[in-house]
Amino acid sequence: MAAKTAWAAFPHDAKPFAYAGDALKKAWPRLHAGDCEPWPDDKRAAALLKAAGKAAPKLDAPALAAALQEAWRAFHRGDFKAAFDAGQALGPVGASVAVKALGIHATYLVEDEAEKLKRFEQGAKLAEAAVKALPDEANSHYRHAFALGRYSQGLSIAKALKDGIAGKVRAALDATLERAPKHAEAHTALALYHAEIVNKIGAMIGGLTYGAKPAAAESHIKTALKLTPDSPIAHVEHGNVLLLLHGDKQEDAAAAAYEKAAKLKPADAMEALDVAYARSEIE
Repeated sequence: MAAKTAWAAFPHDAKPFAYAGDALKKAWPRLHAGDCEPWPDDKRAAALLKAAGKAAPKLDAPALAAALQEAWRAFHRGDFKAAFDAGQALGPVGASVAVKALGIHATYLVEDEAEKLKRFEQGAKLAEAAVKALPDEANSHYRHAFALGRYSQGLSIAKALKDGIAGKVRAALDATLERAPKHAEAHTALALYHAEIVNKIGAMIGGLTYGAKPAAAESHIKTALKLTPDSPIAHVEHGNVLLLLHGDKQEDAAAAAYEKAAKLKPADAMEALDVAYARSEIE
């Protein structure tokens, strides 16, 4: 289990991302512009408990709300292990924060490729349980797509297509956007889905076999940038989409997208890692 392996610490200053007390609620719309995660107050917690039924933790609504807020607080300040542990302890109801913490940490702070894959696989399993328990939640589906997508990138796009993982990612992203049409991170992920397949097997076969189209990639990334202009990852992935679709021809535009990301002021630990990554790409 990933929980028993080492969790590398967040390598930047976490002080600006503490969000103690009411600060978290105030910053929530900015922090969750990308994933449309609802603010976990008592009312939201009660709805989650009711929806999850037998899969719900044995807590009342105020206790669950407090636990979710604490888990997200840990995530935003870069204490990814605490966020993961707290989310995992809540079962499917805490999967959104658990999978995000596990996934962001693995993406940036786990160097060993086999360990990375193991963690994305673990994240996909947690999200799968959330899809079963909370099928109406956009982020049950999105976290599933995120973990599977990262897992498939670690395998190779060709293997992911052959094993049918790409199709599962697509279905989960479609399910996300049906429930939350303004889910910027899902738009970003769909842009990459189209661009990676077109890059790997060409527009014609990609279009016929997987419905992957360059125009769809460009449209989804445009939507993501419009929804979250201050999100570093939207600009980073815009650069990646340009390179996947056009290669060297769009190198300057891709570099400009990374530069935009690198200049943004991060709102939390995840964004600080995104910004650091963008900077490393242009150096």
